[in-house]
Amino acid sequence: MNKNHELEFKTIISKDHYHHLLDNYVLNDNIFLQTNHYFDTNDLFLSSQSIVLRIRQKGDRFYKLTIKSQQEGNAFESHLLLNALQANKMLQEGFSVEDFFPDIKANVHFIASIDNFRASMPYQQGIMFIDRCEYCGTVDYELEYEVTDYVMGTNQFDMFLKEHHIPKLATRRKSDRAFSCSIKNKK
Repeated sequence: MNKNHELEFKTIISKDHYHHLLDNYVLNDNIFLQTNHYFDTNDLFLSSQSIVLRIRQKGDRFYKLTIKSQQEGNAFESHLLLNALQANKMLQEGFSVEDFFPDIKANVHFIASIDNFRASMPYQQGIMFIDRCEYCGTVDYELEYEVTDYVMGTNQFDMFLKEHHIPKLATRRKSDRAFSCSIKNKK
């Protein structure tokens, strides 16, 4: 199992900013699809504890189970690679989180997915991701910057936004956006 501390900065961006960034950095031919499949309990216990559980799918052969948690302003991630058979069984039947992450005792099932069309590029001392997210008939756009140093990352992300005249807007997690849309559609 791979475990790491995650530092990322995000903002929702407009469709125009999305296309401007792709054109400006010549990324239109470097977009790949990754689908995030999110899991939780019936009463959304994990979400209420600021825990995100997902299987990220790239193509038909790459599946990665990830658990993310927020604790005192810090984000931590743990990852496990899955094969297609494991991932598809988990999507259809759910699973016990404890089987993969012993600290979490919960039985979960599939809640919602987001198709994330992602372009990435190195920027300063991090990686900039330019995302188009599709879920429940909704399309939105997001900019995400991953770094290893908080102060440096804050300054570099703010500088990038200023350079491209992009406002810094509050951004809900992808899982929250998918969950709220999925729950709304089930009512």
